[in-house]
Amino acid sequence: MFRRRGRTNLIPNYIILLLLVCFALGPILVPLFNSLKTPQELGTNPIGLPRAVHMENYVNAWVQGEFATTLTNSLIYVVFTVAGVLLLGGMAAYSLARLDPPGGNLYLVYMLTLSTLPFWLYVIPLFIMWRNLGLLNTRAGLIIMYVAFNSPFAIFLLRSFFMSLSRDFEDAARVDGANEWQVMTRVVIPIMWPAFLTVGLVVALGVWSEFQAALIFLQKDELLPVTTSYYNFTQRFGRDWSLTSAGAVMMTVPVLALFLLLQRRFVTGLTQGGLKM
Repeated sequence: MFRRRGRTNLIPNYIILLLLVCFALGPILVPLFNSLKTPQELGTNPIGLPRAVHMENYVNAWVQGEFATTLTNSLIYVVFTVAGVLLLGGMAAYSLARLDPPGGNLYLVYMLTLSTLPFWLYVIPLFIMWRNLGLLNTRAGLIIMYVAFNSPFAIFLLRSFFMSLSRDFEDAARVDGANEWQVMTRVVIPIMWPAFLTVGLVVALGVWSEFQAALIFLQKDELLPVTTSYYNFTQRFGRDWSLTSAGAVMMTVPVLALFLLLQRRFVTGLTQGGLKM
């Protein structure tokens, strides 16, 4: 009797979870369905399943939107930004957590405070400085900017991981004659790879979906990332929702697949590190 009563009480929970799943999957499934329809069918059936599959929408969107170029550009920005953030952020986080530099906590608070400032507050002086340095319309200029934007978060999170790691392994390596660089690269980083994977995934998702900086600091079509080029694509084909839906699916699938592939490591890394100050 108690078991039946317990099972009956779980029905509202399952209903709520089912509604939440539908609410979460709706923005993903509707563009997917629409990308397989003709414009005429989409006008009469905007949210339902397609009556016939039209894969030519993806071919046309791929060619018209030049997704081969823009997806490659986004991949370049992601790879180099993640590498720069993990390299510089890892060294900075290790220094703040292990070397105890004077004013380290004050610097951490200062850095996190500045990182909360909205982008539009300093975009004009940043644009002028980038123009004077010759970094406008260059991949290097945008990558440097992305590294600067994402480094505070990476340093903060990696530092929390370092603080939660026992010093016994490092002390043993120092007794064996290892210097600080060897301790960090050969002892700490192999243990801390879930933390670096978590930070790298968060930074990669952020860079892939970034729009504002690329829109302002890049004007050459051959340098645009996929988000900015998709915006231009929707301006040209705004009335062809089948084509724009196909472009949206192609833009979303890589980052969605990456997150689903690494989500377990991502959650594990976040829960292990905590937010220790």
